[in-house]
Amino acid sequence: MSITGQNNSNILLESGTNEIEIMEFTINDNLYGINVAKVREIMLSAPVKPMPHVHPAVEGIFKPRDQVLTVINLPKYLTGVDSEKQPKDLFIVTNFNKMYIAFRVHSVVGISRISWRDIQKPDNAISGGKDGVATGIAQCGDDLVTILDFERIVAEIAPETSIQMSEIDALGPRQRSDQPVYIAEDSVLLSRMIQDALGKAGYTNVHMFPNGQELWDTLTRMKEEGTAPEQVALVITDIEMPQMDGHHLTKLIKEDRTLSKIPVILFSSLISEEMRIKGKQLGADEQLSKPEIGHLVAVMDHLLHQAAENKA
Repeated sequence: MSITGQNNSNILLESGTNEIEIMEFTINDNLYGINVAKVREIMLSAPVKPMPHVHPAVEGIFKPRDQVLTVINLPKYLTGVDSEKQPKDLFIVTNFNKMYIAFRVHSVVGISRISWRDIQKPDNAISGGKDGVATGIAQCGDDLVTILDFERIVAEIAPETSIQMSEIDALGPRQRSDQPVYIAEDSVLLSRMIQDALGKAGYTNVHMFPNGQELWDTLTRMKEEGTAPEQVALVITDIEMPQMDGHHLTKLIKEDRTLSKIPVILFSSLISEEMRIKGKQLGADEQLSKPEIGHLVAVMDHLLHQAAENKA
């Protein structure tokens, strides 16, 4: 079953609706969800070739056509228990962070289209705090669906695929900058890593927000107080976030007469050609794929330098 048909294309090309399509799937009769924008295909599970010296949740590799895919056993990852693989198990083939990975699940229930406002950030008791993999709880009809942080899962299994401080080291000696940078990122792990990386790169005035809504509320309050956009030099936003996604945040900023000159960078695992079209329609100044933190710093340097020249 391919997910690259007309229905998916429609939502990818719509602009700033603050909506998401959630694919619901089950593991041990529990409902979980993934953003349809991350899904490329659903297929019946197949024999997998084991690989040595890998994370316990990595089953191995298989080659459905001309591409070798890593298979992650999601039931084992979530429960820590080896369960018997069933013939009706499915592989959800995903594409994010420029990687294709297959996740074993027990069944796929369907797709629900909801507002990001229908997704709540789980409290620490549910999410596991800073080390948790539940990024949101979605109300899909009568069901509560746990949205998993797939980037967090892959970062734990393969740390080399996540943000690398070595990219900041490669930039060499840098001047410190106290220009105020506002960042919306819902992943606790990535928020910490981004803030640490930017601090190491010399950006000392970084303000983190867990979703687009809270950043937008802050901008709105500043505008009412007459202090925006002077107090915000740059906005960096993820795309997937509870309450308000990065596309809707970008749309609000760029359509606001007072705030529209603030540069906005979309920094997301979902950057693809389709998403670039959408981001461009919304007025994003730059769009970068995670986890390219060195590239992000270079683009920040450029946009802030450009903004300073425009003011001169």
